[in-house]
Amino acid sequence: MGVVIGVLNVRRGGLIKVSPARVWKEFVSFETLSQWFGIGHTLHSFEPRVGGSIRLSVEIDGERAGYGGRVLVYEAERELTFESQWDGARAWPAPTLITIRLTPVYEGTLVEIFHHGFERFGAIAADELEGYESGWDTKHIKKLRAIIER
Repeated sequence: MGVVIGVLNVRRGGLIKVSPARVWKEFVSFETLSQWFGIGHTLHSFEPRVGGSIRLSVEIDGERAGYGGRVLVYEAERELTFESQWDGARAWPAPTLITIRLTPVYEGTLVEIFHHGFERFGAIAADELEGYESGWDTKHIKKLRAIIER
């Protein structure tokens, strides 16, 4: 059924006018996922299965910072959820989760990207949540839509 989204979460969403089956074709391999989810950060690896892993990196203050973790949910046409933990000194007290969820709506698909699990952080949760809330946009969903519509 998927994971429960925690109360402290960042959510971005968009409606794409195709079926979840069509949208899911962009989740089936490293090559397809990297075309839209690898923008703004770099997708280095993706094993599309429960127990697989995903590795990404992003530039922060002129240096490359790596993150990622295990794939927890890989449910065709419905959900991809993976752990997100920074490498090295940036590591959080516990990993957060990134969930990409597909929901049929009208004759299309609502694509939602959640970054959640900040409640695991205790006292630093507010600052971490705020940082992601102000920094996230919908570029991934816009790119996914553009790929599907071409």
